[in-house]
Amino acid sequence: MTLPPNDSLEGLSLAELRGLVGTLLGEVRGLHGQVESLQMENQALRADNQSLKDEIKRLKDLPPRPPIKPSKPSGMEKATGAKAAKGKRRRRGAKRDSARVSREVTVAVSSPAGSRFKGYETILVRDLVLSAEVVRYRRERWVTPSGETIVAPLPSGIVGGWGANLRRFILACHFQGQVTTERLTALLTGIGVDISKRQVVRLISEGLEVFVAEDRDVLRTGLATARWITVDDTSARHANQDGYTAQIGDDRFTAFRTGRSKSRGAFLVTLRAGHGDYVINDEALAYMRGRNLAGPVIDRLAAFPQKVFADSAAWQAHLAALGLDQLAVEPNPVKIATEGAMWGAIRHHGFLADAVIVSDDAGQFRIADHALCWVHAERLVHKLVPMTPDQRQAVDVMRQLIWWFYHDLKSYQRSPCPRRAAALRARFDRLFKRRTGYVMLDRLLTRLHRRKHELLRVLDRPEIPLHTNGSENDIRAVVIKRKISGGTVSDAGRDARDVLLGLMKTCTKLGVSFFAYLGDRLGIPTQTAVLPLPDLVSQAAPA
Repeated sequence: MTLPPNDSLEGLSLAELRGLVGTLLGEVRGLHGQVESLQMENQALRADNQSLKDEIKRLKDLPPRPPIKPSKPSGMEKATGAKAAKGKRRRRGAKRDSARVSREVTVAVSSPAGSRFKGYETILVRDLVLSAEVVRYRRERWVTPSGETIVAPLPSGIVGGWGANLRRFILACHFQGQVTTERLTALLTGIGVDISKRQVVRLISEGLEVFVAEDRDVLRTGLATARWITVDDTSARHANQDGYTAQIGDDRFTAFRTGRSKSRGAFLVTLRAGHGDYVINDEALAYMRGRNLAGPVIDRLAAFPQKVFADSAAWQAHLAALGLDQLAVEPNPVKIATEGAMWGAIRHHGFLADAVIVSDDAGQFRIADHALCWVHAERLVHKLVPMTPDQRQAVDVMRQLIWWFYHDLKSYQRSPCPRRAAALRARFDRLFKRRTGYVMLDRLLTRLHRRKHELLRVLDRPEIPLHTNGSENDIRAVVIKRKISGGTVSDAGRDARDVLLGLMKTCTKLGVSFFAYLGDRLGIPTQTAVLPLPDLVSQAAPA
């Protein structure tokens, strides 16, 4: 509808006025959208302009622009947590060490004549003794009547002329203390151990078969008994190529795996926990249907009598025999069928039977029963860059409403109730269907509302976490290792990093000393035995 001549509104009826107002409102909304688009384009152009200015300064050898501090995390999890109750401060003292006295020293003092002896004043002193030791082992050698030579075996833990205590110290310092091989070599040389950096690297990355097997069993036990797992990944250089380290774990175990890709197929390979088979079962077929694989292709796979394929070569030969590699359709039948068969193998081995996968919404993690991290969802609102006071107010109000809702979700976890669950679902709809007038925020709220089931999975499964902070805390060890030592070169070095960091995190979660664990697995005679970590993970499983 257009305005009458001379912009006169007196001759318009009520219906015409309403139509005119509606038209003008639509034009205003359109102009608002155009203004926001222009503002975003202007911001991008400003960034490009600044980068060009920085490049010119660099070419002219001018001092660079001072760095801008990144915005701080939102702090939603900490702000909505229950405040710790104030209690008596724990007194420090040596009571725990009174039963572990290794030696006793009596210190005398000269006293004047006529003094009376009044006993002793005791103090416990904690100390550490580091000294280099070279032990000569004289191994008996016998020749049997049949001419066979028998030589007495060396104590366990000795590898290539290096003792178990030395190796434990190197592994603990490198993986738990994040000490580089160069500094470890200098430290050991200063103590009196004549060792090269090359040998330090060998002791770190070779002869870890016991640890590799236990790490694999920890992952299998954890996946078989978990009610939920959180997952995350980070970049990792290996053999001078970009790669990714994936983390999998819950409150009992942690496992790291590094590969070239962060695709869903790579994640499914990790979830197979060392198994290399492919299985066509109901779970595999359901996965394929959920990924929109063509019905005739699924029928071909389901009708074939063989359901289990031992390795990748056998599986690829099966796909070729069925002609799936010749189909030029979308989605790719080979890719979807392979992912489905890997998921079928995961379920065939009893992994993730009733577990929820909690992630930060990365696409490769969206499989099976999936839930979203609330901290990452709120972070999307926190990262918006409002341009006007009204937009800033809209973002602040929405963030506060999300914080209140998150706080009530945490309260629900402590005392689940069907009526509260229904009320929270209705409140979620009201919250994320709000229209604030800030187009970017409204689009984000609409996108988050479409993920309602994954964000509110906690209402059906109150035991799952609302965030992936555990995974981020675990994977920080890999990030620190990358910053200090860079990437890995050999496959042995990569596997050593993944395995030992995963076992260290698992020991921490189970309350086991990593130093004691290393001593037991390396065969140090004086070390107290540590139960197999898979058994401890199984014992800590929820009932």
